[in-house]
Amino acid sequence: MLSRRSALFSAFAACVALPHRSRAQDGAPLGEKPEPVTILRVQRRNIEVNGKAASVLGVRQPDGAPGLVTEVGRRFRVRVDNELDAPTLIHWHGLAPPWRQDGVPGISGPPISPGASAEYDFPLRFGGTFWMHSHEGLQEQSLLSAPLIIRDGRDPPGRQEATIMLADFSFTPAAQIYAELRKRNGRPASLTPSGAAKSGTSPSKVPRVDGVDKRGEAKGPDLNDVRYDAFLANERTLADPETIRVEPGEPILLRVINSSSMSAYHLDLGALSGELVAVDGFRVRPVPGQRFPIAVAQRLDILVKVPRRPAAFPVRAILEGERRQTGVILVAGRAPVSRVSENALKPSPALTLDLERRLRAAAPLASPKPDRTHQVDLTGEMNGYVWSINGVSWNKDVPPLAVAEGERVELVLQNKTRMSHPMHLHGHQFQVVEIDGERFSGAVRDTVLVTPGSRVVVEFDANNPGWWAFHCHLLYHQAAGMFATVRYI
Repeated sequence: MLSRRSALFSAFAACVALPHRSRAQDGAPLGEKPEPVTILRVQRRNIEVNGKAASVLGVRQPDGAPGLVTEVGRRFRVRVDNELDAPTLIHWHGLAPPWRQDGVPGISGPPISPGASAEYDFPLRFGGTFWMHSHEGLQEQSLLSAPLIIRDGRDPPGRQEATIMLADFSFTPAAQIYAELRKRNGRPASLTPSGAAKSGTSPSKVPRVDGVDKRGEAKGPDLNDVRYDAFLANERTLADPETIRVEPGEPILLRVINSSSMSAYHLDLGALSGELVAVDGFRVRPVPGQRFPIAVAQRLDILVKVPRRPAAFPVRAILEGERRQTGVILVAGRAPVSRVSENALKPSPALTLDLERRLRAAAPLASPKPDRTHQVDLTGEMNGYVWSINGVSWNKDVPPLAVAEGERVELVLQNKTRMSHPMHLHGHQFQVVEIDGERFSGAVRDTVLVTPGSRVVVEFDANNPGWWAFHCHLLYHQAAGMFATVRYI
């Protein structure tokens, strides 16, 4: 049986019916009663991190449940109430809504003003593990994110499941972290109206200040350029972890969401064995294992076998390249729970594409020859904290990647930097079809990691017209310019 806190992360949303306004708003045929509307409140709230009070943001229903759990085939009928004293806008990460409901300021629509609301209504045509987060400024760093689970035929009634949401946390304000990163080019950050930073021209090094690490000249990939105060699993550290009660001998589906702003992990099942059955919400041929990499914004669905004996089983997320870790504890039966260290025995390695090469889509895209190919070079450097696509840091004058409705589009992603970049395309799913010259029928997903020096090719169908964001999901890389758009209207 799940704990109450786990139930909040896994239970169905409580839907609140609002007065019917018009057929255009609710999308229901005349004479048919529309589905109720779920209210999501964007709020400031307080949590405790390692014994210290922290003011963070969140998106919750009136009963306090984070995010939303619903079913495929229903309509996504949601009203977002902005209870902050600043504008906000929520992106439905991994879904394929109409363009104007995607939630990117300046691209799909204006932000929601303080005290105002926005309504959303579109059909849910596929299920899986998704999430929601702010796309306004740097709010995502303040934990303005939540699960978005769409159940489908893969989810048998009565099966145990738990959602594990990973996050990186700093007591330093996000704007201050970003300003210190940008000072590496000898001048303060300057933001464009869209929230993307303009690049500077004179790199210089600065020591770590307020959560920002100094970068040396050592060879190899750059990892973890922000030094965080804590790493959270369902908003708790291993000093006070969430315990999830499970039935011995019964399987449990772990829905793991990496909502971190900048941090990747290796998810370690410890004494348990599991099968990876879906990534980014879409089924893959099962991959057995005990440790799985998860980049920023990615999701893993792992079906875990719980032994019949009473025992406590830590599920840990170990920070890429370091010993620091977070996690939850699965408790079978009446087993005692022991303290789990916040440091692993040894540092984890950098994430690679080894697992990505092994993944095979359970339902791959049809395989016609691409109608159009775009070369997408991931460019930039730590010195100066300058990030870009094809050598250009984003601004509103950068032309979009042109496609036409109905085309099969190929994106050739070439990483020319010393950092990995998790690249996310809005409003579509793509299939990984090549890594470093090896062609295969890889996973269908919405966020793919491109490691330093690697070439990753993905394909998608242009079947959702609009103006769509395409960007690195490392928050400060996106803000510094590693952002582009795809447009066909």
